[in-house]
Amino acid sequence: MRALEVKEPWGVDQLNLVERDVPTPGPGQVLVRMKAISLNYRDLLMVGGVYGRGPSQGGAVTPFSDACGVVEAVGPGVTRVAVGDRVSTLFFQNWVSGPPNLAKLSSALGFPVPGAGAELQVFSQEGVSRVPDFLTDQQVATLPCAALTAWRGLFVDARLEPGDTVVLQGTGGVSIFGLQFAKAAGLRTIITSSSNEKLERAKALGADHTVNYRETPEWSEPVRAVTNGVGADFVMEVGGAGTIQQTLRAIKIGGHIAIIGVVAGGSEGINPAVLIGNSAKMQGLSVGSRDMFEAMCRVIDLCKIVPVVDKVFPWTEARAAFESMRGGEHFGKIVLTF
Repeated sequence: MRALEVKEPWGVDQLNLVERDVPTPGPGQVLVRMKAISLNYRDLLMVGGVYGRGPSQGGAVTPFSDACGVVEAVGPGVTRVAVGDRVSTLFFQNWVSGPPNLAKLSSALGFPVPGAGAELQVFSQEGVSRVPDFLTDQQVATLPCAALTAWRGLFVDARLEPGDTVVLQGTGGVSIFGLQFAKAAGLRTIITSSSNEKLERAKALGADHTVNYRETPEWSEPVRAVTNGVGADFVMEVGGAGTIQQTLRAIKIGGHIAIIGVVAGGSEGINPAVLIGNSAKMQGLSVGSRDMFEAMCRVIDLCKIVPVVDKVFPWTEARAAFESMRGGEHFGKIVLTF
């Protein structure tokens, strides 16, 4: 079988197809034939050798955490799924329920656990879940990281209520899922982007208000205006140093800021006095548990929420897909198909 692999000196141009033996599932494991995988910004960092505790330490990496596939074989003792079931991988293979801890967060696919970038891959039965039947394979592949991150931020950590105002930065996977979930829950949505074309697409998905942050660098001001000076109940912070100061100005007293990314940089400091002054909560967020994922899938099924797949590449053209991501060309998710 074939698999994708990257190693030192790292980089998109070092991502190669290699031949491997077909793995055999052991006790409690399942063998999954991949149908589709989706890209996250984390994958781009990982391939570049700059992801956290990841590949910079050496050794080859099989990337990608997010996949849809069909169970081809099961090992002894498997009860959660059966041969023929269509499943999604889970970002954290060992985070079933409860709060996060080091052991749970050390079970992420791609690194340290070999990822989904292969025709066939073995996973723990605890690290896969059945998925809504109405979704396509490509749509299912978008759920494990981006969808669950948005879900947890909005409804597990922040506990938002209908009528609350949420700000979603950009039009990548997490923010677009956040928009879809927020509309289903009756939340007022404000979405930011540097592209008026993407903002129009966001309006078509139901965004109540949009702000072009290149045309309006002080985008916290229109957020304040829309909320009659009160500020947003929630901000999905994806930019990091490049956006955090505006986020702090946009959030209301007692509001919730979900920190999920640093795509605009990570060097600017935060003045604690600002958080103290408005009693806001700022929480780092790293995807979520299997229980959260399955709760999310029940709502997706009930509300028939359709993930936005913007660009599709054959999995053997993963390099081109990464270049597309690096160029910021996508609205929603980029998917690879097998």
